[in-house]
Amino acid sequence: MCYVGVRRTAGEMALLCKPTVHVPEHVITLDDTLAIARRLHAGHPDLGLVLRLITSTGVRTRHLVQPIGRTLRHPGFEARNRVFTAEAKRRIPAVVASALVHAGLEAEDIDLIVFVSCTGFGMPSLTAWMINTLGFRPQTRQLPIAQLGCAGGGAAINRAHDFCTAHQGANALVLACEFCSLCYQPTDLGVGQLLSNGLFGDAVAAVVVRGDDQATGIRLDGGASYLIPDTEDWISYAVRSTGFHFQLDRRVPRTMEPLAPVLQELAKDHHQDPSGLDFYIIHAGGPRILDDLSRFLGVPAQAFRHSRATLTEHGNIASAVVLDALRRLFDAGGVPDGGSGMIAGFGPGITAEMAMGTWTDRTRPAGRPRLEEPL
Repeated sequence: MCYVGVRRTAGEMALLCKPTVHVPEHVITLDDTLAIARRLHAGHPDLGLVLRLITSTGVRTRHLVQPIGRTLRHPGFEARNRVFTAEAKRRIPAVVASALVHAGLEAEDIDLIVFVSCTGFGMPSLTAWMINTLGFRPQTRQLPIAQLGCAGGGAAINRAHDFCTAHQGANALVLACEFCSLCYQPTDLGVGQLLSNGLFGDAVAAVVVRGDDQATGIRLDGGASYLIPDTEDWISYAVRSTGFHFQLDRRVPRTMEPLAPVLQELAKDHHQDPSGLDFYIIHAGGPRILDDLSRFLGVPAQAFRHSRATLTEHGNIASAVVLDALRRLFDAGGVPDGGSGMIAGFGPGITAEMAMGTWTDRTRPAGRPRLEEPL
């Protein structure tokens, strides 16, 4: 097995702080989803199978940026993209402000913004708007990531790690903005497409990676990337005049078998037992991913409880999944100081973005006032 890995050396530091996650106010339950599927696709020959698959995902609630009636209408790609930009600008400021509070930093302390989204597009990136309106310095570097799908959250953490270790003392902000409901396509009637209609949700999430150890968080010890050969058409978008059409190959649920050895090798490269880590933050694209990793890595299902909770309460929120699962780890009190763990996101390619980290318990920096959290 071969992957590209980065290991931390003395004097370099990247500390992943507590994330902030926002889910929109419009809620759709599993019962709502099943009722809509029955109403819209009453004559579909595979309706029974679709209903069983949606139920088996374990998703109980999802959050949408628009009411369900508006979500189910398709006013065109241009109109939907306008909604993406408007809703992002409405929700991002409070999420960013809260993530900065968690890190004990101000906007002017950030040297890089990594912006991740696979559900909307604009040029310039929303990073330019953030710099102009949210107090970031004009010198702040921008790194938009658009085409890694659900792997984007892991990739953003790894790119922030790369930057902070390359530039001693630098700080990075990772922001994931995913409005998957804006990609709903009423004319896509394949089983995989109908399943996705009951799986994906919307969220905005942000986290700071500090270039020092002056906060409680996860010290990022090294990252890795891996692409399963010849699988680039297994998860994809067909880009048409109506927007992004999600395409999912039936072989995708079996991808954990080739990826598990990569995760094991990464842990061993950092002198850790892959079956005995203190925390696992894994992209919850569906329950099969977590079930298979539990079996292949030899860890109890409980090890993935934070990822399962994200899937159950929010659905698959694409690149924001790993940030929400991380937030749950922090809310649960983390693990004992020095505990080791793994972060992994999976997406199109098929691509895996992985990182090893060590829980680091620190007090807030002296002399920095604690601000009231806006969220």
